Amino acid sequence: MADEMWKEKFMRYLRVEKNYSSHTEISYLNDLSQFESFIRSETGTFDPTNIDADLIRIWISQLIENGIKPRSVNRKLSAIKSFFKYLKKTEVLKNNPAETVHGPKIEKKLPTFATDTDLEKILDDETEFSDNFEGYRDHLILELLYVTGMRRTELINLKDADIDIYAKTLRVTGKRNKQRLIPFSDNTLYNIQKYISLRDAKIKNNSAFLFVKNNGDPMYPAMIYKIVHTHLSRISTLSKKSPHVLRHSFATEMLNNGAEINAVKELLGHSSLASTEIYTHVTFDELKKVYQQAHPRAKK
Repeated sequence: MADEMWKEKFMRYLRVEKNYSSHTEISYLNDLSQFESFIRSETGTFDPTNIDADLIRIWISQLIENGIKPRSVNRKLSAIKSFFKYLKKTEVLKNNPAETVHGPKIEKKLPTFATDTDLEKILDDETEFSDNFEGYRDHLILELLYVTGMRRTELINLKDADIDIYAKTLRVTGKRNKQRLIPFSDNTLYNIQKYISLRDAKIKNNSAFLFVKNNGDPMYPAMIYKIVHTHLSRISTLSKKSPHVLRHSFATEMLNNGAEINAVKELLGHSSLASTEIYTHVTFDELKKVYQQAHPRAKK
């Protein structure tokens, strides 16, 4: 198989059938060229029909030894897997040698979260929010993100009709339009009603959305981010100050205070338990920190 022939055909396959961007095409081509150079150095030629899984694994090992980060190694492996999958699909190969090759594990970063003490200082500080429509709105945005764990887009899409003031629940529409109910406290109910009262007095052309701008239009993601970032900037220990930090904080506090992980999964709207389990690592790290600080023999 001539080099230019398989490169050209594979690139056309990515572009036409897979609808990949030109950036991805170039990236895949570079990765394949690196792989080709390695195979030639090992075997003296580049014949895809004679490449086996062991050769691919040796290449992966060499990349790791050369200091290539796991995420980059997996991206390169993805290009190789796509290439051999294409060759099998076009019947150049009977078997895909890359199918059983696994890349290095990528260590998951633990989510950034704020402590309840820090968030309470912000939410309970009367000087933190102005005493007007915008102030009450911004306070309620932070409060709902923290006490419900909802996503930023879910908050933006909340409507007045989603609030059940008698059951004290919010009907939240998550990914794939999946709905869930999230309870809230008497104090949050008071803050919701106070905000709605101020909003309706100020804005006559209010839309159906709970949170709106000064002209009554729905809010947008960057606006929510700016509001949250401004107030979370008071917490100097946070490496991130995004709305998602409040979602992480909700989940962490729930588990730290004895909530069942399946209950937290449902409240967060996760489709699988695996997405929620990362918060158990956070709580375990907190337990280790407490142990090391409190136990007299922890550091011996």
